Amino acid sequence: MSILKLRPSCKDYLWGGRRLIEEYGKEYEGEVLAETWELSCHPAGPSFIANGKYAGKTLQQFIETEGKEVLGKNCRRFRDFPILTKFIDARDNLSIQVHPDNRYALKNEGGYGKTEMWYVMDAGEDAFLYYGFKKEISTEEFAERIEKDTLLEVLNAVPVQKGDVLFIESGTIHAIGKNILIAEIQQNSNVTYRVYDYGRVGKDGKKRDLHIEKALAVTNRVPMIRDKNSYPHIADCDYFTVDKLNLDGCVMKKMEGNVSDVSFASILMLGGEGKITSGSETVSFCKGDSFFLPAGSGAYMIEGSCDALITTIREKAAPVRIGIDIGGTDTKIGLVDIHQKLLASEKMKTDIRRPAEEILREIGQRTLEFLEKQGIAMDQCVCAGISVPGTVDRKKGIVCYSNNIRWKNVNLAKIVSEYLPIPVRVANDADCAALGEAAAGAGRDCRDVVMLTLGMGVGGGVILDGEICAGKNIGGSELGHMVIVEDGEPCTCGRHGCLEAYVSSRALTRDVLQRTGKNMVPGDIFAEADSDAVIQEIIERYAHRLGTGIVNIVNIFRPQLVLLGGELSPCLETLLPVLEKMVREGCFGGADSEYPEIEIAVLGNDAGVIGAASLT
Repeated sequence: MSILKLRPSCKDYLWGGRRLIEEYGKEYEGEVLAETWELSCHPAGPSFIANGKYAGKTLQQFIETEGKEVLGKNCRRFRDFPILTKFIDARDNLSIQVHPDNRYALKNEGGYGKTEMWYVMDAGEDAFLYYGFKKEISTEEFAERIEKDTLLEVLNAVPVQKGDVLFIESGTIHAIGKNILIAEIQQNSNVTYRVYDYGRVGKDGKKRDLHIEKALAVTNRVPMIRDKNSYPHIADCDYFTVDKLNLDGCVMKKMEGNVSDVSFASILMLGGEGKITSGSETVSFCKGDSFFLPAGSGAYMIEGSCDALITTIREKAAPVRIGIDIGGTDTKIGLVDIHQKLLASEKMKTDIRRPAEEILREIGQRTLEFLEKQGIAMDQCVCAGISVPGTVDRKKGIVCYSNNIRWKNVNLAKIVSEYLPIPVRVANDADCAALGEAAAGAGRDCRDVVMLTLGMGVGGGVILDGEICAGKNIGGSELGHMVIVEDGEPCTCGRHGCLEAYVSSRALTRDVLQRTGKNMVPGDIFAEADSDAVIQEIIERYAHRLGTGIVNIVNIFRPQLVLLGGELSPCLETLLPVLEKMVREGCFGGADSEYPEIEIAVLGNDAGVIGAASLT
């Protein structure tokens, strides 16, 4: 199904009129109809599907059933449906109000801020809108004028007529004046701070609430430039792109368009009548109708006479991705650009003695503070990835079990999403480290990379065709738990003879203690290998065990590159010739095979952050 006709939710605010009922055919039994939410997945007023097999369902239910692919690739960066489209009939003046940006709204409201645009469908004689200030004013003057009811004296009153367009960025004080009919396209938010309301009372007989303190905090107190240059569109920003269509039915009788897989198309009919055809479907339209064409619908044609607004979502400009690497001691938060460059990072203590929910809420709050410190608006961020040790359900964003940080069945993505209104993705830390090295480190020129992380344990990640290879089930690859010695040394996983039981730092220090009686750290062990025959023998045996594991990996995955990372990796440079020789001799196919390179990872602790930010 490629053409969804929508039925709106209706709002009866006290300043509304009846034009949407009488002129636009909106079905509503009340006396006052102020707004119709034509394209909406907002819980306060969803739009419903009026045709086809989904008739009676909400648009949100359609998306949940068909999958987010119907929104298009450019919408992947949004956690929720990105926009809300309305008709507004202002019989009387609307309150003077302002909307916060995402950063403030997330911190104080737990939701999105709001940027919007207005298209004036009709306006009475002498109609005007309030749009910003006439002059720059101080916070003190702003507060004083609100208190003394003199605010209107410094507001910029803009005369309007049919066809005018205003772009209202968050932080702009504004109001729709009486006798104006508006089509509004906005962020998917209902957060509004009312500053002045003409002393009116609501249905309960009480004056409506004002939000003075919050308005003072978010309002841009300088004059606004009315026209936002968005040519060739009538409005264009990171949240929506709006184009105006006019068919006069004579010279211009039809328009052909295409809905690709990058974005859905919303078509809002301001006037006229005719039909829309997409594929084998044809649906008639008239004044006031609203349509949703899913991404990938392909070619469509509008015939007849009409004025319409067509809204799509474009690619994000200068996107930034958030990477978070959670460890047992520290958590690292970083920002990564489109070139896989780590722009900035900072650490915080994890303190695993605290409940998981408490740790994650602090991570969410610290991430917001970090963005503010770096001067990065939430609007620039397209996704957040989180690296965490343990078994992860990537589809649900749940940490099923992590021995290192003592978590079990923690809905990580859901908790962090309360702070970050963007897609939040979660993966195992070793997978993220491998992805980071493949994206920006030693493996950046390769599509197929396997990385072993050698520390207290042995982890690993497999990158095939540029993506994490995690299999169909929960858990992903556990390269450290392949058995290389049957009935060998006990492993932390409960089995015997695993690679981790022989090549982890714990295993290396164990072997040295058993043979020499000395408690030594890995760096000192490798440093003394040339002067101590026993330690040299231990290192040779260590290299043989590690080489056996690498040969197994190469024979299974056939990567272009094998990387060695983790705590032990700086010590392993001298072992590379031995490991490469073992691979040449042990790789299936012998001389007729292609041998991968074996290298030391180069990103260190940055790999997990960059890899997390690269999760898709």
